[in-house]
Amino acid sequence: MTPTLPTAADLLPLLPELVLVGAAFALLLLDLFLDERRRVVTHVLAMAALLAVAAMIAAGVGGQGTVLNGMFVRDTMADVLKIAACAITALSLMYVWPFLRERGLYKGEVAVLMLFAVVGMMLLISAGSLVMVYLGLELLALASYALVALDRDSSLASEAAMKYFVLGSLASGLLLYGMSLLYGAAGTLDLAQLQAAIAGSQETTLLLMGTVFLIAGIAFKFGAAPFHMWLPDTYHGAPTPITVFIGSAPKLAAFAMAFRLLESGLGPLDERWRLLIAVLAVLSLAVGNVIALVQTNIKRMLAYSTVSHVGFLFLGLAAADAEGYAAAMFYAIVYAIMGTAAFGAVVVLARRGYEADRIDDFRGLNARNPWLAGMMLIAMMSLAGIPPFLGFWAKLSVLRAAIHGDMLWLAIVGIVFAVIGCFYYLKVCKVMYFDAPDGDAPAPSTNRPLRWAFSLNALALLVLGMFWNPIMAWCQAAFI
Repeated sequence: MTPTLPTAADLLPLLPELVLVGAAFALLLLDLFLDERRRVVTHVLAMAALLAVAAMIAAGVGGQGTVLNGMFVRDTMADVLKIAACAITALSLMYVWPFLRERGLYKGEVAVLMLFAVVGMMLLISAGSLVMVYLGLELLALASYALVALDRDSSLASEAAMKYFVLGSLASGLLLYGMSLLYGAAGTLDLAQLQAAIAGSQETTLLLMGTVFLIAGIAFKFGAAPFHMWLPDTYHGAPTPITVFIGSAPKLAAFAMAFRLLESGLGPLDERWRLLIAVLAVLSLAVGNVIALVQTNIKRMLAYSTVSHVGFLFLGLAAADAEGYAAAMFYAIVYAIMGTAAFGAVVVLARRGYEADRIDDFRGLNARNPWLAGMMLIAMMSLAGIPPFLGFWAKLSVLRAAIHGDMLWLAIVGIVFAVIGCFYYLKVCKVMYFDAPDGDAPAPSTNRPLRWAFSLNALALLVLGMFWNPIMAWCQAAFI
């Protein structure tokens, strides 16, 4: 039987991805005709393209459905995560322009690489096949490697990019090997067919081995312990606005990858992978919080903080039910907003030759600039999970999901480490409000768009903390 080629109408659910790819190529060509003074045009158009695509998805343009013989799935979960990914990336671009331009690092390829990274996220979020999972993952990873290595004259950035590339390639190999074992056991690459084949399969050895390698790959992409070794060096070495991006939006795609592979693909093996996810959650909570306590560099502290937040997100995944997945998805979105605000504060305080990446660089910030200190306080309190900020509701939702998923012991571990984690966030607040200001520190950035972006980013944590129900309702609607 000769396969029929898809028509334009059949590809309508892919329309947002096609628009974003077209925009990336158009900007790549446009950049050839722009000099350094007018390169901001490329940057602004990239943000406009992301917001336009987010608006298209929110308006339901193209509709939901499956295309490419089930390889691409557009559903409610995909739409919510894609809107969040586009919005967070557009916000990250606001931090990128003034920082890189001041240091002479900005190239037109930066915005284009970020657009291609978002395309990779969107393909990963909508993956209905192991092939689409790997395609989206590699597109995201390759763009991220190039962004981390942006400052070629910095030995720290080059080392970070090399570690990221080598360890990322290793993780991709583990993931690909796990996929090959699952294909060998089930004889299909389609995730829906994979689940049906696993339910009736007697081949347990290949399935279990494939599951272990699959979870190892997922854990690496999240930055979960003990697969977190790349994360502190990468966050520390990359230019800070690039850290804003790679530390936030890709977590949304990583959640989608975990859900598609674990629930859509390995559903019948849930009791086995639930235990593995629970163990990774405990390790991430312990390693992330304990090592973050002794950090003096705020970017490394936030990197280890990310490891601990992945542990909380895994509390929801370990529940392996609709409530758990909704809570984990809500946590991923909330952490993306919190992460951009925390790293964004470093961008606002930095100057050429002064990266403001040490905790001591925040000494006396309240005396120097009370408004920025207040915004940083909001970001730290939200990351610590203090009410009424948005991070509190995220932690509460995953803890409740773990309890309802018959994992009370895991919820207790999460509560203990949530208390421990408060210490290093409060340390930053203490430095800002109770330590004497450093007379050698330059004044914070006077770039108004940058300060507005940071302020809106931080204030969103307070406002959404009071009106968090609509976001949770969208997440819950994705798993009904």
